[in-house]
Amino acid sequence: MVAVACVFNAGSPALADPVTLPDLLIGVTQGFLEFTVEDYLATSQTEGRYEIEVNQLDPRLRMPMCDKELTATLESPAKPLGRVTVRVRCDGASPWTVFVPAQVRLFREVVTTTRPLKRAGIIEPFDVMLRERDISLINLGYLTNVDQAIGQKLVRSMVNDQVITLVHMEQAEVVRKGDQVVITARSGTLSVRMPGEALANGGLNEQIRVKNLNSQRVIKAQVTAPGQVEVAM
Repeated sequence: MVAVACVFNAGSPALADPVTLPDLLIGVTQGFLEFTVEDYLATSQTEGRYEIEVNQLDPRLRMPMCDKELTATLESPAKPLGRVTVRVRCDGASPWTVFVPAQVRLFREVVTTTRPLKRAGIIEPFDVMLRERDISLINLGYLTNVDQAIGQKLVRSMVNDQVITLVHMEQAEVVRKGDQVVITARSGTLSVRMPGEALANGGLNEQIRVKNLNSQRVIKAQVTAPGQVEVAM
């Protein structure tokens, strides 16, 4: 849990009204979230710009003036993104706690569709592009490079300008069961090629069972391209 001792004083002796007003609680929350989000982005090495919107509090709220600096902690969730709740606490002679809701939006360049795409289609370069989107509420893995999507197979239909995530895709099969393939066996700079038959479907870089048609042996090989597999000698 992140805790920060805020630099805002809850009140001033020069003020006649010995209470903590909602505007101060909002200011404390704003400052705390700015610090916390900056720290999160630096620690996680995440690029992007953020916006913080602190919800308005009941203007009738009046808390006793605190004789110590207020502290703030992130009540929920674990990461300072999306809908968050900040606990602002006074640990002075008259202790109190207020929970302040806020919204943290994080904008990143992510992969989106450029047109409607059909289920089971293979994603082509012209099907996707990077656009800035608020990813704070995207719980499933978004993509930050179009190369992560190109060549993948869609498992569901998508509309234009939709963010593509990992749940929308699966590895496209470049080798199918029964295909004739070329088996390349490598050892250092030496390579030997032989004919084979795929005994299973396989996507790029996946391992599948292949029959060596010269020796009739069944081996495991890695798919390197359509009609091509490779084993290490």
